[in-house]
Amino acid sequence: MATQENTTAAIDIKELVFRFGPDLEPVLNIPAWSVAANQRVFLQGNSGSGKSTLLGLLAGLRTPTAGVVNILDTQISALSGRKRDAFRAQNIGVVFQQFNLIPFLSVLDNVLLAAQFGSSSSTALKARAKELLERVNLDSGLGSRKAEQLSIGQQQRVAIVRALINSPALLLVDEPTSALDHANKESFLTLLNEVLDDTNCAMVFVSHDPSIGNMFDHRVALKDLNQPVGAN
Repeated sequence: MATQENTTAAIDIKELVFRFGPDLEPVLNIPAWSVAANQRVFLQGNSGSGKSTLLGLLAGLRTPTAGVVNILDTQISALSGRKRDAFRAQNIGVVFQQFNLIPFLSVLDNVLLAAQFGSSSSTALKARAKELLERVNLDSGLGSRKAEQLSIGQQQRVAIVRALINSPALLLVDEPTSALDHANKESFLTLLNEVLDDTNCAMVFVSHDPSIGNMFDHRVALKDLNQPVGAN
């Protein structure tokens, strides 16, 4: 859980290189990048530019070919697979592009499936799940409904709750608005920021759509971070 007045950088990258194979050109070559604790950053990049790959590295779902990925003062890139999984469950929330809800499970079970990897008691987690579902304007009666029976907007809200259930210090959001019209994009982002307003959670929101960046105080283009091989 994030601490109040947190001064530890949420993200600190140094000399990061990632390639999918030893003979392939790097997808990512980022000399340095940092995100402060509690900061909300919009990361813009074209399709295929490596945005989702970078998020995978930040979440510990991938490991770099070279370099250091520090998350919350922990070198997540040096942890074993099991320790990365545990670190992610306790410190990082992820909202995936396709939401990744399990269609045949109920709303509450989808949330609690992520929650059981945390450290709180099941009673406390269930109470927090119900509280968060109310915060994102989901009727309490939807808790027992299967995820496949939800609208896209409702699935978005469940995905937010699932990502926040363990009170993460870092939230990674992978372009979940790509299929939405402008009004619904704004509604989603407003809701997300409202839910984060009473937390110390940092956020990196990734999208190819530069118009979304207008809702963020901190914006960065992946092409400005990602340097050609051999560049100084």
